[in-house]
Amino acid sequence: MLEGSCAQNESKNHSASSDALQALRTQLLGDGEFLSQSELAARAGTSEADVVDFWRAMGFADVQPDAKIFTSADAEALETCRELIGSHIVDHDTMISLLRAFSYTSDRLALWQVETLVEDQVRRIGKSDLSARKEVLEHINEILPALERAANYAFRRHIYALLARMERDYVGRRISEPQPDRYPLRRSLGFVDMVAYTSTSATLSPSGLSTLIRRFEYLARDVITSRGARIVKTIGDAVLYIADDLETATEVVCALVEEFSAAKDLLPVRASLVEGYVVSRSGDVFGPPVNLASRLVDDAPQGAVCVDMSTAQSIIDSDWGKRFFLEELETQDMHGLGPVRRFMLKPRGK
Repeated sequence: MLEGSCAQNESKNHSASSDALQALRTQLLGDGEFLSQSELAARAGTSEADVVDFWRAMGFADVQPDAKIFTSADAEALETCRELIGSHIVDHDTMISLLRAFSYTSDRLALWQVETLVEDQVRRIGKSDLSARKEVLEHINEILPALERAANYAFRRHIYALLARMERDYVGRRISEPQPDRYPLRRSLGFVDMVAYTSTSATLSPSGLSTLIRRFEYLARDVITSRGARIVKTIGDAVLYIADDLETATEVVCALVEEFSAAKDLLPVRASLVEGYVVSRSGDVFGPPVNLASRLVDDAPQGAVCVDMSTAQSIIDSDWGKRFFLEELETQDMHGLGPVRRFMLKPRGK
């Protein structure tokens, strides 16, 4: 009798979830007819090969040619891509790259936000993880319009902020034209990572580990962005930050170490800072300064900021450098880089 009752409950739960998913499908994808690959190509005025390229660039698995999964929204998006290419605003390869950018960021955004809602149900309401996911599935439709508006707002704000930085770079370049054989962007950047993360994480429960990572990322983001720098990416127990000028980066990295040292519920950190020329691609930054910053943080003492000789000299030569103290550490022989003179950076009076 109990088994039958459990089976009935599971069947009801599955039915409710299926109904919720169907409603979400209508809300998100529309309730019109569903199209096959060839029908989508015809509707958008393009080829089936372009449909395949489009779908892959959006980050989705290949589908059978006769599978009817596409909607009028897919046709409109594909037609927009075709019009941009046809008007020579962008070429095919550039369009694919733009789509991949949307795909990558949208996938991460969707995952992050849904998991945040699940975690909210677990932490605030006390639901199990499974029950929390069912709750989100059945009620996320209530906040989807607000999330969509917020995403559009954030996109516009960040596009403007990026264009403003590009304009400043352009004006500055008129004064000091960079050499053609070096990377185009002069930036100050570094890493901050948690000390003893591997050994500590092995002793934590899933919820404890989730809390540790969330607190680390949130505090790092608050400190970095509030002082005028930006986060490039998070890499497990580390964050890569970047600033347009060395003064901002110096203030940010010292504040990071200070804030994490004062936080009682977080692990201590170590950090690095390097100034130099980098290239930006696919939302990331590359170049020798990134590699050097990664090596410096690996060998930095707990609670310290490590900088290289060139960056240290730039701080010393600046009109604001007197606010900071630099202590030379032991020269480190780094694979691929050779001997690297290292300095520990601290605010004066700390």
